[in-house]
Amino acid sequence: MFFKWSKLLAITGLLLFSLLSFTGQADAASSTFVTKGNTTSKVVALTFDDGADGTNINKILDILKTNNVKATFFVTGTGINHHPSWIRNIANAGHQVGNHSYSHPDFTKISIAAMQSELAKTETAYKNVTGKSTKPIFRAPFGAYNATVLKGVGDAGYTHTIQWNIDTIDWRGLSSTVITDKVVNNIVPGSIVLMHTGAGASGTPGALPGMISKLKAKGYKFVTISELLKLPPTGATTYTVKAGDTLYSIAKKYNVTVAALAAANNITNVNLIRVGQVLVIPVKAPTPPPVTTVKYTVKAGDTLYSIASKYNTTVSAIATANKITNVNLIHVGQVLIIPTTQTPPPVTTVKYTVKAGDTLYSIARTYNTTVSAIATANKITNVNLISVGQVLIIPR
Repeated sequence: MFFKWSKLLAITGLLLFSLLSFTGQADAASSTFVTKGNTTSKVVALTFDDGADGTNINKILDILKTNNVKATFFVTGTGINHHPSWIRNIANAGHQVGNHSYSHPDFTKISIAAMQSELAKTETAYKNVTGKSTKPIFRAPFGAYNATVLKGVGDAGYTHTIQWNIDTIDWRGLSSTVITDKVVNNIVPGSIVLMHTGAGASGTPGALPGMISKLKAKGYKFVTISELLKLPPTGATTYTVKAGDTLYSIAKKYNVTVAALAAANNITNVNLIRVGQVLVIPVKAPTPPPVTTVKYTVKAGDTLYSIASKYNTTVSAIATANKITNVNLIHVGQVLIIPTTQTPPPVTTVKYTVKAGDTLYSIARTYNTTVSAIATANKITNVNLISVGQVLIIPR
């Protein structure tokens, strides 16, 4: 009798353990909803949502660079397709990028399959443009979410759904002063600030310098979302612990040591891990590409900054390689040595037919080139005078 009861209790315990293990895994799969960082430190995350219209992206990037601030951008697939070079600029500048869906639908009104399709298409588009990933962070279009949304995006690999605690509502066309005051007057440690990159948020570029200055004066430091939440680096390999796993078995699976695995995850007791726990798998850093040099002949409208951006290098590196003491002084026809770690982009041209409402400035922005470069390519002497139906050669 005792044996039968012991056997029954053992089976019951095993079933209960399995049930709890699977429940833990299901819970762990849901995306964590975040409105601000859980910290008393004076840190703030500036975030920008990018839709199909990213008019102000490069202005925002210039301001962030000038002020040595890293931010987080949430991009849509339609935006990536509409202005891929601007998205590439965001990634090259070292900012964090998260997924904001493909076509910006309300996720609470579509199926899980549709949600995951939206996320996958944007992830693919972003990888094609930058070679990087939008995981592990997601921002819901319109900020609309529920338990089903969190489960669906969590299962797709987006472990954190990022909301905000300061909404600038800059998309309404508010003035720079109003936007700045909204942020500075409501700032608290761990704040996440919502702004936008589109033309509708016309006051945002003007607000940023003063906003950053005033927040710094209050003692605030600027961080990305991953820094704020202490998430694994973007693109890091992670593993979710399953029932029966040990650090030894996981280390063996990924060909790393238990000690390295413990160190990467701040584990003090190597015998204690839990089902559903997400572990960062340490990997060897890839060998950096060899540094090569190419030659570039300066054209009308070029600046050292635009040349450096084209070749994914820095102004100071070009200046050093060419013994330039004044980085604002280069001349047309000058041959520069460009230190670079990538193959130079081919020089191509496209044709564009002028539409009603176009200006050379708006066309230049669309193709990530300069007004003077378009004017030179088309022998335009008056940059304010173009006509509807005119076919322009766009140097890229």
